[in-house]
Amino acid sequence: MRDPAVSRNVAGQLSPARRAADLRRLQSERFDVLVIGGGVTGAGAAVDAASRGLKVALVEARDLAAGTSSRSSKLIHGGLRYLEQLEFGLVHEALTERGLLATRLAPHLVRPVPILVPLPGDQSVRELPARAWRRAYYGLGVAAYDAFAGVFGGGRGMPLHKHLTRDGARRLFPSLRPDVVTGAIRYYDGQVDDARLVVTLARTAASLGAAVVTSTRAVGMVRQAREVTGVRVRDMESGHEFEVRARTVIAATGVWSDDMSSMLGDVGVRPGLRVRASKGVHVVVPRSAITGDAGLILRTSRSVLFVLPWGGHWIIGTTDTDWRLDRAHPAASASDIEYLLDNVNTVLDRPLTTADIEGVYAGLRPLLSGEADSTSKLSREHAVVEPMLGLMLVAGGKYTTYRVMAADVVDRAARRLGVTRSSRTDQLPLLGADGFEATWRDRLDLARRHGIQAGVLEHLLERYGTLSLDLLAMIQAEPLLASPLAGAPEYLAAEVAYAARAEGALHVDDVLTRRTRISFETAHRGTESAEHTAEIMGRVLGWDATVRAREVEHYLARVEAERQSQTMPDDATADAARLGAPDVRGFAADRGALPS
Repeated sequence: MRDPAVSRNVAGQLSPARRAADLRRLQSERFDVLVIGGGVTGAGAAVDAASRGLKVALVEARDLAAGTSSRSSKLIHGGLRYLEQLEFGLVHEALTERGLLATRLAPHLVRPVPILVPLPGDQSVRELPARAWRRAYYGLGVAAYDAFAGVFGGGRGMPLHKHLTRDGARRLFPSLRPDVVTGAIRYYDGQVDDARLVVTLARTAASLGAAVVTSTRAVGMVRQAREVTGVRVRDMESGHEFEVRARTVIAATGVWSDDMSSMLGDVGVRPGLRVRASKGVHVVVPRSAITGDAGLILRTSRSVLFVLPWGGHWIIGTTDTDWRLDRAHPAASASDIEYLLDNVNTVLDRPLTTADIEGVYAGLRPLLSGEADSTSKLSREHAVVEPMLGLMLVAGGKYTTYRVMAADVVDRAARRLGVTRSSRTDQLPLLGADGFEATWRDRLDLARRHGIQAGVLEHLLERYGTLSLDLLAMIQAEPLLASPLAGAPEYLAAEVAYAARAEGALHVDDVLTRRTRISFETAHRGTESAEHTAEIMGRVLGWDATVRAREVEHYLARVEAERQSQTMPDDATADAARLGAPDVRGFAADRGALPS
């Protein structure tokens, strides 16, 4: 539990001093709950457990949201296509969570984004019955989507859907080819910077007293007879190994879930669940490449495709293919990119080419394994199992339902610990949410008082919420931090310094790839920002010239390896190219079981 004399904001700072203190805690204290995994589910579990008054620690091998949780479609959504699969419970659950995030938990991070469902066909008379049937069919689905979210009331967090004619659709999205659509239905979902939400969750857990330490890799389970009593971890920054004692261990490790059970293989433990990795690739193009004021959702032969506005860019994705290669750094191949461009070009009046692409990112969805031939048919529901006394595994699910997954696994841990307090995270605003509506309303006055442009303050508020006041205070103390970051003028130098001072960023890659999204929002993919970033971070973290140069070298090598992988024809060659750049944290790759 935090000291009541310390504010939530201060208590939630993941500073270099806080990391050192939390490392000492890991080695000296016994925790009620130790969470392995710093993705959205692990960070959510840490918030849930700490909010019940439990003593909590979270360890993450690389960085917060370093895996799947920073590589999504950036949507908080119910999954419109799951209605066709009759997964009504999953849709309703996800839409409930969408409403909570947009209205109470994280209104500074989750906001409505309009999306068009184009109605295909031509305008001929003979097509009239088919057009009417398609509009009725799609309209019923979108109406059901709204109904599951709750048709009335502020809790839904999104406007209702609307039917559009062909002309109406093209006014909203002029780049739609007029010969392939007869109209559209506009609906709304939530958009989020997925990595920033995870960082905010981790900081919220820290504000409640949790020890949160990144670059600490679980390398083995600690047991007494047939009970897990802790985890052996390696500090990837120093190489030091030590044991963390815990009454309960929660593994929220996504596509690494099977590896947790394999650590207990010498005692014949069955995993209880199997997880398959599905690769999802997204490409990013400049806003000028497509003319539109809403997103699109398109049906393809293998998945659904989103075309989503993202600031000055469009995000186009995703693929949905089985992946059995390196899990730490999944690679996008030329065939993945070709698939995305070919499908989106079926509806655009000006076809996109690879020359339009600014960025590419690939992530792995952890799907509960079944008998389906295609990963697109595997379950998006989650499971909680206890393969050995004291060890809980949680896997599957959707980004949107992280809070439900976290509550379910902590419920099970609480029963083991004899704790009767139930989850209250549906009532707990994340850091930056408190007072956000009033701050947003008064943003023009706030900008004037701090001598910055209103657009700059809006940028900060939509990324940090009321924590923006911390950055404004930094700028007031160091006016040079108000200058733009080299190669990425939409970001401030202050954001880099803040990432190192308060958000647990330890490496240049952490800042350019996750605290900001410069790695896929710029055509240079962050290479022109790396040196300036290293200089700013170095002042906070005490880097000398050698360390700064090494950080830049690592980042440039990573970008080059990714560029090479995206020219390769298939997964195997793309994976081999991507592995040409070693991980900045010192371990080579995660291709098999975790090292002992």
